[in-house]
Amino acid sequence: MNNYKLFLLLLLPGLFILSCAKDDIIPEQVIADINLQTFSFLKADNPSLIRDIQFLIEEDKIYGSLPPETDMTKLIATFSLIGGEAYIGQTHLMSGETIFDYSEIVELEIKGDNGTEAHFELEAIRFTGLPIFYINTGGVSISSTEEYVSAHISFDGTKDFEDFEDEILIRGRGNSTWYFHDKKPYQVKFEEKTSILGMPEDRKWIFLAEHSDKTLLRNALALEMGKLSNLEYTPQFHYAEVFVNNEYVGTYNITQKVEETKNRLDIGNDGYLLEIDQLYRLDDDDVYFYTSPFLICVKEPKIDSISPEYDFINNYINEMEEVFNSDNFNHPELGYKKYIDVDSFIDWYIINEITKNQDARDYSSIFMHLIPGKKLKMGPIWDFDLAFGNVYYSECKDPTGFWVKDHAWYQQLFQDQEFINIVKSRFNYYRSHQEYLLQFIDQTAYQLRMAQEKNNDKWQVYGQWLWPNNVVFWSHHEEVDYLKSWLSERLDWLNGAYGEM
Repeated sequence: MNNYKLFLLLLLPGLFILSCAKDDIIPEQVIADINLQTFSFLKADNPSLIRDIQFLIEEDKIYGSLPPETDMTKLIATFSLIGGEAYIGQTHLMSGETIFDYSEIVELEIKGDNGTEAHFELEAIRFTGLPIFYINTGGVSISSTEEYVSAHISFDGTKDFEDFEDEILIRGRGNSTWYFHDKKPYQVKFEEKTSILGMPEDRKWIFLAEHSDKTLLRNALALEMGKLSNLEYTPQFHYAEVFVNNEYVGTYNITQKVEETKNRLDIGNDGYLLEIDQLYRLDDDDVYFYTSPFLICVKEPKIDSISPEYDFINNYINEMEEVFNSDNFNHPELGYKKYIDVDSFIDWYIINEITKNQDARDYSSIFMHLIPGKKLKMGPIWDFDLAFGNVYYSECKDPTGFWVKDHAWYQQLFQDQEFINIVKSRFNYYRSHQEYLLQFIDQTAYQLRMAQEKNNDKWQVYGQWLWPNNVVFWSHHEEVDYLKSWLSERLDWLNGAYGEM
């Protein structure tokens, strides 16, 4: 018997046994894996919607934007699900049937037919997720930076703040931001002190348009640096969406106004808020005086140009300048330290130098405050939309080179090695927070991920040159990357430059 015949004899009994047992074997059941294919809210099921809304499903997150007028508490979701049943808490969701409150972030649990589970963070975002202000002037145009218009304001706090309504006055504000840009900044004034967006109550609030700053966060980043400082006061801020007369006008940075009040710059009844400014920017009733390089406006309180108060401020600042330029400049008792609060001068300087703030060398928004019997302090910091490389017409576009160091007063202060040593030490403190600041940029950009899209839908800012942009990009992501890169390069350059002093 050859090997081939032996193989058949051995194989045939096995085949016979398998053939006889075939009808007795139960085939294995294939149970489908969990597959959540779509998640949406349809106009047909939800009366508050004007169109179907498709949500995004990304890994373990489901999210989407619903119109601002949506009733988030009574929504019916439609979804395509294979291999399981959907639950939120104890509520069994039936596609196209179950009414549920989606006003908070919830966990969507899929219980699979094969015993497995899947969990998703489900966020139904009203509009962009930011709080919303509705301002109604009755159709009256807000066309002036001087004349207020009466208006009704409604506030939708979304998930984070209480709703409210009130009567307000509103006017335009700013100079280049008002005249050069389509998206307008505003000042809002309440009749009574009012807390908004969790900030301490007061009457006046600033709605920054951030139009030329396509990241929407240069001012926020600088004010965040102010929180790291020892300055007397740094304005607080929060983002919100704004509608005027039922028209969406964009994403705004709502900030406290730089002014003297108990909940802001608290300098008491006898303190003075001062600003280095330009003559053409002043109002007719503004009181001001000149020093050798600057015009200084007395912002608060209102005083007469012929008064002991005026004489005190004028004499103090001009006498300080004379000492700056004298042989006694750095005398321990008679020199500059007699007149200025060194720590505030240094913190104000470093923040404005790191940001390479266009206006902070000699132009405007250079605030300081003086209380009789005390030394002159710098601050609050303000106005950074032309900072961090967002300007084409000066050296401020580049992350290298000094800028605010050439401010007339600081030129003199940098002649003193003791002052330089303190600057270097404080700069190292800010540089040690570099990762924190970069993370702040990323976190804020994520917070604005939907807002920047709606804002761009309204104003078409990406890919367009807006005065005074140094660069033009086609997306928010590219704008943010440029900001981060510019800041990192700036900190590296300053670190080397201060190291050589």
